[in-house]
Amino acid sequence: MLTFPDSKLPAVGNSIFTTMTQLAQQHGAINLSQGFPDFSCPPELAELVGYYTKSGFNQYAPMAGLPALREKISRKTHLLYGLTPNPETEITVTSGATEALFCAIAAVVRPGDEVVVLEPAYDSYVPAIVLNGGKPVFVPLSFPDFTIDWDLVQRRITPKTRLLILNSPHNPTGAVISAADLQQLAALVQDKDLYIISDEVYEHMVFDGRQHQSLLRHPELAACSFVISSFGKTYHTTGWKVGYCVAPPVLTQEFRKIHQYLTFSTVTPIQYALADYLDNTGHYLNLPDFYAQKRNLFCRLVAGSRFTLVPSAGTYFQLLNYKSITDEPDQAFATRLSKEIGVAAIPVSVFYHNQQDHKVLRFCFAKNETTLQEAARRLCAL
Repeated sequence: MLTFPDSKLPAVGNSIFTTMTQLAQQHGAINLSQGFPDFSCPPELAELVGYYTKSGFNQYAPMAGLPALREKISRKTHLLYGLTPNPETEITVTSGATEALFCAIAAVVRPGDEVVVLEPAYDSYVPAIVLNGGKPVFVPLSFPDFTIDWDLVQRRITPKTRLLILNSPHNPTGAVISAADLQQLAALVQDKDLYIISDEVYEHMVFDGRQHQSLLRHPELAACSFVISSFGKTYHTTGWKVGYCVAPPVLTQEFRKIHQYLTFSTVTPIQYALADYLDNTGHYLNLPDFYAQKRNLFCRLVAGSRFTLVPSAGTYFQLLNYKSITDEPDQAFATRLSKEIGVAAIPVSVFYHNQQDHKVLRFCFAKNETTLQEAARRLCAL
């Protein structure tokens, strides 16, 4: 009899996003759980994809990404952050940001290495660490503002620490780091054999006059970092799964060794289309206002409910505290909300290794106005 080997991820089942989306479908709930828009990408971008598909640009792209797209990414990076990465040696196009995260972790983490993970943390980080033999070391963000306690981070760093994963704007909380955070991080990693992954997929969703503090703004940090971005988030095309990583040459070289055997290359006609459409700087420069308006609408609509708003400074997520409604665990309440009220949300406890429960749920406001209005009506009726 064939005996299946021990699981490398014994604690992992279906992701919470799969679970809540299935629950929403079963009960006809409005899905504010999974982070995807219910509106389309810019029509011109869709037309470009159609053009390149019909014109025969459908074979393998170069492993590192189309040269034209990498050149445009370099120009965009210079425009936004003042850094001009070399398209040949410092930029790699990937099949989504999740692939880029895995490649970056695999490139530097060896068995026994420790990786600092700030919690709550996006759910793909820890499995990638474990699969590469690393040990996650968890540092909680301060509740309720989800700021980073750098003194606590410092205390968790040991000679075995190889990597720190940073995420800003932060999923699931919507918190953003400041320029002062970058200074403290730079002081922390100085003279240490320590790398950084900066997950910046929501870089164009920073609100209220704040400036996105990319690690690419800071030369010392950029020199030891993998900075990961997502076209799917920027252009409302999460299903296309196209992202990229900017890293110095020595890190990019190791990153590409993993990438070439993981996906090798990313869908070709979409890369051509994105290269063309990146000339439209207005889209991503105006994205903060676009999503701030949606956040503000959703917050106004639920202001009359029994939920309490937890401020969101970035991303397209809004946390709502439900302590005044019930003492139920957040996973149980999220399930009941889908079944009885008809609105699906994500319980934030699932982003903690120890299921820490602050009685908050995450709602995605990347939706049409009518979707947000109906969801808020149901939430206010609770």
